[in-house]
Amino acid sequence: MRLSDFDFDLPPDRIALRPARPRDSARLLLVEGSAISDHKMLELPDLLRPGDVLVFNDTKVIPAQLEGRRGEASIGATLHKREGPREWQAFLRNAKRARVGDTIDFGEGVAASVVEKAEDGSALLHFHGEEPVELLLERAGRMPLPPYIASRRDVDEADREDYQTMFAREEGAVAAPTAALHFTPRLLDALEANGIGRETLTLHVGAGTFLPVKSERIEEHKMHAEWGRIDAATAARLNAVRRSGGRLISVGTTSLRLLESAAGDDGIIRPFEGDTSIFITPGYRFRAIDGLITNFHLPRSTLFMLVSALMSLEVMKSAYAHAIDVGYRFYSYGDASLLLPARTTPAAAATGRGRGR
Repeated sequence: MRLSDFDFDLPPDRIALRPARPRDSARLLLVEGSAISDHKMLELPDLLRPGDVLVFNDTKVIPAQLEGRRGEASIGATLHKREGPREWQAFLRNAKRARVGDTIDFGEGVAASVVEKAEDGSALLHFHGEEPVELLLERAGRMPLPPYIASRRDVDEADREDYQTMFAREEGAVAAPTAALHFTPRLLDALEANGIGRETLTLHVGAGTFLPVKSERIEEHKMHAEWGRIDAATAARLNAVRRSGGRLISVGTTSLRLLESAAGDDGIIRPFEGDTSIFITPGYRFRAIDGLITNFHLPRSTLFMLVSALMSLEVMKSAYAHAIDVGYRFYSYGDASLLLPARTTPAAAATGRGRGR
């Protein structure tokens, strides 16, 4: 398929610059098969069924946006993947002014040397000193809001809380698993009361998720690797859910990509620890998940390709056209969608269970 197949027009005023307050007051678009209906996040417990399990990403966003200087030159750095105790891959702004061996001073006693550079403008940085890099970033870094927000307003103190999910525990992400931003304790209580379970895994989301696809032939696009982990106990519980007829509903494309990376052709999820650069496009056969909760994505993006692979491009273009027409808020701080493809797992089909209420 071609990149232009995934294009659509989005009015700029549909891009959310702040999250809904309270978080669970966001709107929720249900896409079930080809049927589309409008809901609120607080209705989610009634749109799922007892025995379903939501899978969350417990990664924690670090203040990975840095502004520094190399001599008279201004250099911006967005960290995107940890490579060692003091080494991070970073995308650089004004990268031509930073050569291998140069030191970039980020202020607040934070500095890093350029170890190596890549053709795409990224670089491997080594942070000086003995303090943990996380402490250095707390002093000198800012929350790495997506460019479609950061280009329209300043990052402020509110973003340190707003751009973090209630599940955030494992430090290392430079972008939030934004579908989970809509969840609150009262929503989790309502889900639990309806017999809907939850599990967590870890995928440290990288800034590569925001990189544009430049190749018209989408198969030529190279995804950046991200580190993830599913432990053996979690994998066993997830497999047991599907064996018993329950569905695994991924909360966010990050959880989905890790689950699909960990699953074999037999649909069994195995323990996983390491990098994944999985690129899901139409034609992909999903093995691990039965549904997805996700926000609304950019046109021509790898994430819009992913949801089109799950539901079909025709269905998703129709759903997005409806969302734009009735005023849903898009992107990281925007509203959510619940995507349930018109298929069931073998276990669910055997039990004959439908969506229920």
